[in-house]
Amino acid sequence: MGRGLNLIKSDKALQTSCSSLRGAKNAHGFAPHGIPRYNERAYFQRKVLPMPIRHSLFALMLLLLLPGTALSLDLAELVREVEVQYTGRSSFALVSMEVRTENWERRMEMESWSYGRDYFLTRITEPAKEKGVTTLKAEKEVWNYLPKVDRVIKVPASMMGGFWMGSHITNDDLVKGSQVDKDYTFGLLEETDQSWLIECLPRPEAAVVWGKIHYRIAKAGRIPMQVEYFDEAMEKVREILFEDVQSVQGRAIPLRMVVQPLDKPAERTVMQYRDIEFDIAIGQEFFSLRNLKKRP
Repeated sequence: MGRGLNLIKSDKALQTSCSSLRGAKNAHGFAPHGIPRYNERAYFQRKVLPMPIRHSLFALMLLLLLPGTALSLDLAELVREVEVQYTGRSSFALVSMEVRTENWERRMEMESWSYGRDYFLTRITEPAKEKGVTTLKAEKEVWNYLPKVDRVIKVPASMMGGFWMGSHITNDDLVKGSQVDKDYTFGLLEETDQSWLIECLPRPEAAVVWGKIHYRIAKAGRIPMQVEYFDEAMEKVREILFEDVQSVQGRAIPLRMVVQPLDKPAERTVMQYRDIEFDIAIGQEFFSLRNLKKRP
């Protein structure tokens, strides 16, 4: 404390001395040679605020001037909200899926149950020739049931890149989709008045197939607008568009999802939620191999 008071006193003394000399002039009307002009602001910054502190304060002022989002937005939580928007604590849904490829088109009707982030069961109800084909996901495992041959097939790791039900959605999407906030790190690429653009980069230890993922999320309602997928060469190869936003049990969600492979613009998969109910009375025990084989 004493050292600080001495510093203040010496500063005041120097200010007084320089102030008295500031008005002094020699015979030619100029300030005496060798007397520097005293700059109180510069002296205060140099003596009282060391360089690192000045820089820290400047950085803090810049942060305070940024939009509140830059300081408070939890990007991982925001992406997690998008990934679980159709599940809640539990859910039941009736879904139509249309698949268009270069060689054929097909339409399926499905009923689907979910529990948390790691359990779901989807069963085809139409067309008749595929009725009863069922997929079960329990944590990181996926099984398919084929009723015509009464056979349960566990999807091996080598088949995770295969397409689910002949669509443009992969088995890996089913397993990894709910784990994006755990397998990736996040950065805010762009912010507008209407939306955020978030970049997801895989963690070094994560076993994922995408080089990176971009999420465009609307600020109003935190609703997904578009998701872009890049391969390991950082080439964009697929996008998902979210449409037909409606309010369901107090939450705004897109009821139409369009999956578009960019290397095949004539192909696409469209999923339309015809009905969805959240927080149904269902538990983890429902998602068993026994229920996988249950006939509709």
